[in-house]
Amino acid sequence: MEQTYIIILFLFILFLLLGTGVWVGLALIGVAFVGMELFTTRPVGDTMATTIWRASSSWTLIALPMFIWMGEILFRTRLSQDMFRGLAPWMSRLPGGLVHTNIVGCTVFAAVSGSSAATLTTVGKMSIPELRQRQYPEHMVIGTLAGAATLGLMIPPSLTLIVYGVTINESIIKLFFAGVVPGIVLASMFMLYVGGYSLLAKDWKPIQDAGMSFAAKMRNSRFLIPVLCLIAAVIGSMFMGLATATEAAAIGVIGALTLAAIQGSLTWQTFGESLMGATRTSAMIALILAGAAFLSLAMGFTGLPRGLADLIASWELTRFELLMVLLVFYIILGCFLDGISSVVLTMAVVEPMVREAGIDMIWFGIFIVVVVEMAQITPPIGFNLFVLQGMTNHEMSFIAKASIPMFLIMVLMVFVLIWFPDLATWLPENVRSGPN
Repeated sequence: MEQTYIIILFLFILFLLLGTGVWVGLALIGVAFVGMELFTTRPVGDTMATTIWRASSSWTLIALPMFIWMGEILFRTRLSQDMFRGLAPWMSRLPGGLVHTNIVGCTVFAAVSGSSAATLTTVGKMSIPELRQRQYPEHMVIGTLAGAATLGLMIPPSLTLIVYGVTINESIIKLFFAGVVPGIVLASMFMLYVGGYSLLAKDWKPIQDAGMSFAAKMRNSRFLIPVLCLIAAVIGSMFMGLATATEAAAIGVIGALTLAAIQGSLTWQTFGESLMGATRTSAMIALILAGAAFLSLAMGFTGLPRGLADLIASWELTRFELLMVLLVFYIILGCFLDGISSVVLTMAVVEPMVREAGIDMIWFGIFIVVVVEMAQITPPIGFNLFVLQGMTNHEMSFIAKASIPMFLIMVLMVFVLIWFPDLATWLPENVRSGPN
């Protein structure tokens, strides 16, 4: 009963702070501060300083701002235009036509960005005008872009997987490898939906481009070479065991700067803008991680995580039932918090019960990412919806409705992962990799 009161108190303070517009990281610190004052005799100031420093000084965490900076640099290059020119000839004759460029383009850019928002903005600013000009159904253009952009959270280098790995002390490289196959499978499911819809829907009457010879397609494919080389350098260095995640991030930044310089888009202005953009995003995530670490410590003193884990264990749920409870829980939470906040806020409570159930934590990381992807396109806080609204000037209701099929495909992907867990575990168990 006492723990019930503690939960209610923590939630009340958290949502009170969030409702007044306080930053998520500061709200978490505030909740932890009150918890430490009420339920412990430790000096709160010293404990807070020690915990925040420990959470912020992780060597593994250095990869986070580096990958963010890489994405910021590429966002300011002509990469999106080049990707469209290279992909469009190959996509045009598939069922669904050039809508597939949304999905494939997001999949490719996700492999050099790690950010859903950067992926959405970069691919969308090029594909939306092109697809509108060819009169593809607007709801398909918007829906596929919103859904496919979430692949930036799964396909390495994923910022969410870095945060998850740091939070539970798992190998970042193994988590990266675990996201590769599920990311490709999810992208394929999106493409199958587009192809099926195009064959059955009556509103599918786009203007078709003139056919292009195989030789012309190959010539256009040269525009994909820069981004493919960067993917090979970043992911290949980890796959071959030549670099840690942090070192691969540094390779990615150097490669992105080189690519921008070759394209002629690297100026002091773009350099400064990319650096400031990366700094703002990194500082936001670091503050959330620091607040979550302090809150986890405060909850640990109350015995809340262990108590909740024991309570759920007493329900004697099967693994499947536990995963279904967590699926519903994270979908609801995703309506109010962004993905990274959801992960760091809940891991202190969720991790013990997941380990107790014997669930592989690498596999569970991919499960979490799929569910967190849904949060990007669920109102009222779905970040991708806001980005798309700014890009298209559509009503939020239209964008959310267009994203529903993508949301349902992600739910289906959760069950695919449960039925075929090797999709996430085979690659990290069978590849050679360097240290974390």
